[in-house]
Amino acid sequence: MGRATLSCSSATDHLRVVLRGDWSARTLGGAAKSLSELLDNAANVCLDLTEVGRFDTAGAYAVVIATRRQRVPADIHAAPATLELIARVTRALEEIADPINAVRPSRFAFLALIGRGLVEFTVEIYRSLVFVGRLLRSLWRVVIHPQRLRLAPTSALVGRAGLSAAWIIAVTSFFIGTVIGFLGANLLRDFGAEGYTIELIALTMFREFNILITAIIIAGRSSSSFTAEIGAMKMNQEIDAMLVMGVDPYDALVLPRFLSLLLTILILTFIATAAGLAGGLLSTWLSLGYSPSFFFERVLNNVDARHYWVGLSKAPIMAMIIAAIGCRQGLSVGIGVEALGRRVTTSVVHAIFAIIMIDAAAALLFMTLDL
Repeated sequence: MGRATLSCSSATDHLRVVLRGDWSARTLGGAAKSLSELLDNAANVCLDLTEVGRFDTAGAYAVVIATRRQRVPADIHAAPATLELIARVTRALEEIADPINAVRPSRFAFLALIGRGLVEFTVEIYRSLVFVGRLLRSLWRVVIHPQRLRLAPTSALVGRAGLSAAWIIAVTSFFIGTVIGFLGANLLRDFGAEGYTIELIALTMFREFNILITAIIIAGRSSSSFTAEIGAMKMNQEIDAMLVMGVDPYDALVLPRFLSLLLTILILTFIATAAGLAGGLLSTWLSLGYSPSFFFERVLNNVDARHYWVGLSKAPIMAMIIAAIGCRQGLSVGIGVEALGRRVTTSVVHAIFAIIMIDAAAALLFMTLDL
């Protein structure tokens, strides 16, 4: 491997520069600077690259930069491959340095952005419908042939993705109930209606906060893990291997996660309700002096049980949405860790957004039905 060198000879009408050795990133050294100084403000230059050995983009960049200041374009003699590489580097530098494209955006850039967004949204809707269809087909096969259900992974996911979140749901609901109790007691005391603090706690926990807290925690905990697990399997081509072996990924991966959340969210919602009532009981006991027996008596006598069933009715829908979003994003993971991280983030954001939308729609529906 020879170092990059150059020599020059002056003629009456031009300056001839001969490049020798390897003009590559490793061997270029100070030859690029010497070439630029030699050609600085030269009027007519002839570059001879026929004796150059290795020639990469570093050497091409040195030649292009050195000849850029010439009043007359340099006459370059080289092999066709060398000339093609120099031309590519020249075009790349022109695209980077183009002030029109770099500074002033196109007048249609905003419309193009909207168009890309609509196309991506349409593609996402189509893929989501395909996912739902394949999931329903897998569920129907299990209904017809129950022996197809994979009990081992389903039972494992019931504990790992569902019941293991019980403690954090209980703690969060306890503090939410405590805060509602203290705020309700302070606000209602001004109107002489502090006795209704117990009804406020029971109604908010029965109808809204029990399922909201449960669903949001499951979305941040289980939906993201579903996306990460399935996405990692797809990156490692394990899902492709399952297809080669004749195993449907929806039967083996999606359906057990779907059923596990569907089974556990009812239990977790009950735990959240009990913990929220316990927090409200503590706050009313400390702030208003109401005994636990008085608290439960007011709840049983003044709060209808239908409010609990109204809140619980939203749990299966939210569980299905959370599991579907997590698995759907996992199956859409592309190549690279960055794609996996982006899909995990998208999974959590979409799941929480869907939870809020479903809860708002359910509230309007139940209000219309007077439930």
